[in-house]
Amino acid sequence: MELKNDLILRAAKGEPIERYPVWLMRQAGRILPEYRAVRGALSGFKELVETPERAAEVTVQPVDILGVDAAIIFSDILVVPEAMGLEYQLIEKKGPWFEKTIRSEKGLKYASTNFDVEDRLSYVLEAIKIANKELNGRVPLIGFAGAPWTIFCYMTEGQGSKTFSESRKILYTNPTLAHELLNRITDVTIKYLKAQINAGAHMVQVFDSWAGILGEEQYAEFGLKYMEKIANAITEVPLTLFAKGAYSSISKIVKMKCNTVGLDWNTNSSEIRKMVGENRTLQGNLDPCALYSSHSEVEILTNSMLDSYKSKRHIVNLGHGVYPDVDPEKVKTFIKTVKNYEIKY
Repeated sequence: MELKNDLILRAAKGEPIERYPVWLMRQAGRILPEYRAVRGALSGFKELVETPERAAEVTVQPVDILGVDAAIIFSDILVVPEAMGLEYQLIEKKGPWFEKTIRSEKGLKYASTNFDVEDRLSYVLEAIKIANKELNGRVPLIGFAGAPWTIFCYMTEGQGSKTFSESRKILYTNPTLAHELLNRITDVTIKYLKAQINAGAHMVQVFDSWAGILGEEQYAEFGLKYMEKIANAITEVPLTLFAKGAYSSISKIVKMKCNTVGLDWNTNSSEIRKMVGENRTLQGNLDPCALYSSHSEVEILTNSMLDSYKSKRHIVNLGHGVYPDVDPEKVKTFIKTVKNYEIKY
């Protein structure tokens, strides 16, 4: 199906664009009352993820309501460990919870790679197909997965954490186990991303949400090595790599075989642009809390960010996901400001 708006794909490839494309991480849900209405009719977040028709519905909502230039499939990064054999629950106001964890070789029985990814994660692939049908070529659809290090954190810690000390402990006490598990996660993730592409994803993003909790050397060994393996394998569509908090590693990330590098709000996009020239597209990176400002201040902050880009190779986004209590009207102001901005280069 021919796309009516392929702006984000052209920006990712470094092709000419008439304006900057804009979308938001976590735009599918959270801030929209229309999303909460759909979720409220189900038992919770997980049932929504696993019900293709409803997942597709909330995927399309931000396109209809906010006017973003791309949809991102409504899903969760933790579908990968569950497919591998480690079931999770999402506990209200607490987050993900794994009853079992992998902290020794015995636990690797919960990290299978010998299964049909397309079959076990068919609900995500079906949601992609339905969403594309509903979008009818209006905008591209983004697929995604968690980076191996971030998935490793949840599979070993068993829940969210400020420090992920149990996960980091394994890097010191049993690095062989760490690499075995990371390799398994990587292999499944590559198959999963390719399955999303085959189902109709026009581009894909890899989220390394917990990249910033490792030092530079450890992240190179236990994070970047596996991100690069994914980057080398995904060649069919544009790929975005987003490693939150990995400031000292960006010089390495921009050299990987990706089209776009996501930046969090603590990163100076002008400095990164000087580093990469026109060789990579950058994505980001307004502070999500900026959307708590007044409408006029949101407009000022957004224009200031756009003035700093100094290149057409940019996809506009926040520096992380939109927060659930942000006023959707402020998001619309952000998006409208981007769409009205005249590129000066």
